[in-house]
Amino acid sequence: MALTEEVDGIAHELSNIDFHHPFTPYDVQKQFMKTVYQVLETGEGQVGILESPTGTAQGTQTDYSIRATRQEAALKEAGDAYKDEPAWIVDQLLSRKREELLRQWEDREKRLASFRVKEKAQEERGRKRRRVEDVSAAVETTTDEDAEWLLDSDDHDVRQDDALSGLSKESREILEKIGLGGRIKQADDEDIMEEKIKDPFSAVAVHRGVAPSYVSVLTSAVGRKGVGRVFIGARKVAATIIAPEALYQPVSFSPWSSAKCSFVPKEELLSQTHQFRDSALATLPDIEDLHQMGKSLSVCPYYASRVALPGAEIITLPYPLLLQQSAREALGIKLNGNVVIIDEAHNILDAISNVHAAELQLSDLRRGRQMLGVYVKRFGKKLKGVNRVNVGRVGRVIDGLSEWLEGALKLKGEHGIVDPNDLTKHKGIDQINIYELIQYIQESKLAYKIESYVAHVENEDESKNLGPSKAGTPVLHALVSFLIALTNLSSEGRIFYEKAQGATADVKLTYLLLSPTHAFSSIASTARAVILAGGTMSPFQDYKDQLFPTLDTAKVTSLSCGHVIPPDNLCVWTLASSHSESPPFEFSFKHRGDREMMARLGLAILNVCNIVPDGVVVFFPSYGYLDEVVGVWQQRQDGSSPQTTWDRLQARKSIFRDAKGESSDDVLRDYSQAILGARPTGDKHTGALLLSVVGGKMSEGINFSDRLGRCVIVIGLPYPNIASPDWKAKLEYIESTSEARLTKEGQSRVGAAAQAKQAARDFYENACMRAVNQSIGRAIRHRGDYAAIILVDRRYGTDRIRSKLPGWIRDGLQQDSHEKGLGVLMGALGSFFRKKLPKNEGNH
Repeated sequence: MALTEEVDGIAHELSNIDFHHPFTPYDVQKQFMKTVYQVLETGEGQVGILESPTGTAQGTQTDYSIRATRQEAALKEAGDAYKDEPAWIVDQLLSRKREELLRQWEDREKRLASFRVKEKAQEERGRKRRRVEDVSAAVETTTDEDAEWLLDSDDHDVRQDDALSGLSKESREILEKIGLGGRIKQADDEDIMEEKIKDPFSAVAVHRGVAPSYVSVLTSAVGRKGVGRVFIGARKVAATIIAPEALYQPVSFSPWSSAKCSFVPKEELLSQTHQFRDSALATLPDIEDLHQMGKSLSVCPYYASRVALPGAEIITLPYPLLLQQSAREALGIKLNGNVVIIDEAHNILDAISNVHAAELQLSDLRRGRQMLGVYVKRFGKKLKGVNRVNVGRVGRVIDGLSEWLEGALKLKGEHGIVDPNDLTKHKGIDQINIYELIQYIQESKLAYKIESYVAHVENEDESKNLGPSKAGTPVLHALVSFLIALTNLSSEGRIFYEKAQGATADVKLTYLLLSPTHAFSSIASTARAVILAGGTMSPFQDYKDQLFPTLDTAKVTSLSCGHVIPPDNLCVWTLASSHSESPPFEFSFKHRGDREMMARLGLAILNVCNIVPDGVVVFFPSYGYLDEVVGVWQQRQDGSSPQTTWDRLQARKSIFRDAKGESSDDVLRDYSQAILGARPTGDKHTGALLLSVVGGKMSEGINFSDRLGRCVIVIGLPYPNIASPDWKAKLEYIESTSEARLTKEGQSRVGAAAQAKQAARDFYENACMRAVNQSIGRAIRHRGDYAAIILVDRRYGTDRIRSKLPGWIRDGLQQDSHEKGLGVLMGALGSFFRKKLPKNEGNH
């Protein structure tokens, strides 16, 4: 059938779908879920970019395995190749296909039953071999205490990016036997647990230890239908670690530590490991449940959850494990023919850049050289052939990079772009095959062996400590990451140097990925469909241009849902000036230092605080500007009231500030207590005022619902620093690649250059507006919520900026508000809250 007829047919089917939602869904939620279904069922290679401010729940997995089977038969067997055949031939074809799929499912069930029998026999053998010794010593079979640190050719079978990286050889072999290693397992066993449709999707919420709300609804709805879901967490997610010492000393569980985890699944505990897997697939646990399950069975949920991967239909995992192809391969996650859903997808461009970024400091290299010396002093005589040559090459690379960085300390500039050719000419690095060296380091586990041996030496003798090292990735692993970045095409990234601030003479190299296109292509090209979902995805264009630049526009579906709140629960205004006679508010870099404008801003916020009850949250462009503005408010103005603006604000509301580098937990607790807690007798405060920063800790992931956020104010447009080396490189890259593409498509050189400059400007502006949209989305969190949103800057009155606001914000925006002053805004706010307060919890 034709594509248009196919889509129409799908749309007709969607009108009667039961989403199995546990509650009656809102219309916008139905719209969202139908759009997801439409993307998944239209065909291969579809992309959905979906914005829903409600945290929309989905029901796509409920019957998708069944529907996908039918859809595959209909699209692949009765597609365009058979559009001219009589209907009865197509019916016969579909009938035979259904019978074939049914036979395949029955064969799978038989193989699964046989596999369970093998597991029972394996468990019985494990019980017979169980030792009485301490669990932590069960896998230590070597008599040579240096064996785990000595390089051996047998280790070349083990890749650093293996999911079991960091364990001893004996531990890995045992874990592989019970299905955690992936190399000993036969292909037939892998196929047994394969499901037709799997939905790997990434969510920042999962990384923080909780599932996205719509995932919880989804899995609770489909749990009775035999759908398995597995959480895959990073090692540093403490909720999945059950060893008591790990909760207080997580570094002891890093792969470069000599510490051993006593809860790693062992051959003697196969029954518990298999029970963990079956319970995980049957009960749809969240990450806290996995913690308790592992604790009760005495197996590590971090490793044991991987046993459940082949049988799961839904896999939840953090961004890095999805976005890195090596991580997916190590976990055995296959995207071919599967659906990828990325939640909180407004972060996806930055997440890809962060995953593929690399940093290396001169101090790291100096420590790394010392560590290499300690290792060679102990094992140098035992190094033979390839090992000796490659350890020497690692030393040359460290020395060459150190030499360049030491020279960079003498450069006049504090930061700048580095030419890779200049970087690698020192000590003959450019004569070394970096690809082969990286492969050797990964397969021999050289970095791990050196790091762990030095950690052992330092633990044994504190006097031999090589000096402080920064927390996080060990220095030799950081070196490997940087070498991998060096192998990328120069057109895809840039290397920068930056001198350290302070007394310590140090300099840092940073690799920045300029384009996420190539890095994301392994996902976009293999998945059946990709869904980018989030509460504030606007503006959409960057996702299309950066992630799917060559995809036919017909395969990209965009949706911006309205909000579930009634229209009269939202009051959106732009404030361009205090009144018609005063200069406009324009917090651009050129005018931002205007102290008189800062003073007028303080009076405007004071007026707002006099009308708005409970919580008012103000977002500034940066921490530095917040400090500067507060400094002006705390000074007494000439000829004005004896009280400062700061004093008058404090008299009206309790004031709290988000400070850079400090924890936000205490600030949020005190802010909430000032609004929701009991007030002392005589307290005249009418709530609290929170001064925060766009892109800061309060602007994302924090819900200022109900009384915590009756008004959100955004000051200015928080454009990134266009003079910084990374942003200059990004914009130059977008401009040059856009111009080359447009010229190739037949555009004139002049026209292509103009459009390319505009593309770079749009990307820069979109980054700003995504940050704004995240901030203003903090206020309205449910259907009964209500709030005012005030955008303070004359530029919010332009059509270009307004078009990049979410649809629900544009719908609630007073269109001519930028032409009116503060007095009219005060009247509108007064009327808005007078209508709301009698119906709610009273004025505070």
